[in-house]
Amino acid sequence: MSKETSKVWLVTGCSTGFGRYIAEHLLESGEKVVVTARKTDKIADLKQKGDALILPLDVIDRAQCRKAVEAAEAHFGRVDVLINNAGIGFFGAVEETEEADARRLFEVNFFGTANTIHAVLPGMRTRRSGTIVNLTSIGGIVGFTGVGYYCASKFAVEGLSDTLRTEVEPLGIKVMAVEPSGFRTEWAGSSSEAAAIIADYDGTAGEARRAYHASVGHQAGDPARAAKAIREAVLAAKPPHHLLLGNDAVDAALEKIDALRANVTAWEGLSRSADFPVV
Repeated sequence: MSKETSKVWLVTGCSTGFGRYIAEHLLESGEKVVVTARKTDKIADLKQKGDALILPLDVIDRAQCRKAVEAAEAHFGRVDVLINNAGIGFFGAVEETEEADARRLFEVNFFGTANTIHAVLPGMRTRRSGTIVNLTSIGGIVGFTGVGYYCASKFAVEGLSDTLRTEVEPLGIKVMAVEPSGFRTEWAGSSSEAAAIIADYDGTAGEARRAYHASVGHQAGDPARAAKAIREAVLAAKPPHHLLLGNDAVDAALEKIDALRANVTAWEGLSRSADFPVV
């Protein structure tokens, strides 16, 4: 890819996991990449991979998000694609989860995503072009045992993405939500956990937590293939609104669609009866 046709990508959370794989793949493909992380020493080596601008970024700091975008625009002239990858996990039943832990999830996963969106939109609106990619999770479509607040934070990003799309597509800006299932990243091993365990949930949230830990290194998803899929989807003539990644994600989403349709159909009469009668 020539420098004349390459895009400028800003990727958050590049120190590990999806973010690093995505940044590496983009650089190796000849793209211009703004590589960000809270600690730049963990991503400094990516400068050798290609045309990279290394910047510190903690997504919960809206002012820093704005400065990062300003630096990217000063260096490359624009930001064509924002990939919101930065996020954290948490294991615990809903009742086991302390308020501070729940708020931290939303601060990073939801408000961090919103902060970078707010930072790139003025430039994208001016150019009437751009793509915003929000990495959520299959847990942003389906609620899973033992990660209730994590799923809630990802559901929130899904809702924000759907609404944002209706607002910015008329301005030439695309919005894509990416929903991976289990991939061989550091997520499961690095996620925080509830401090106070309730025995009644051992067979549900407890079992799920143990399964997550046991899955580390054995997940079906290949993050390198995921990175390639994300770039391919973004560069498509008509990018998808939702990009599910992994067999488990596709199966879970289809099962959710079928269950939702069955539920709506079964209760359709009662649901419709709540409106004022048509005169």
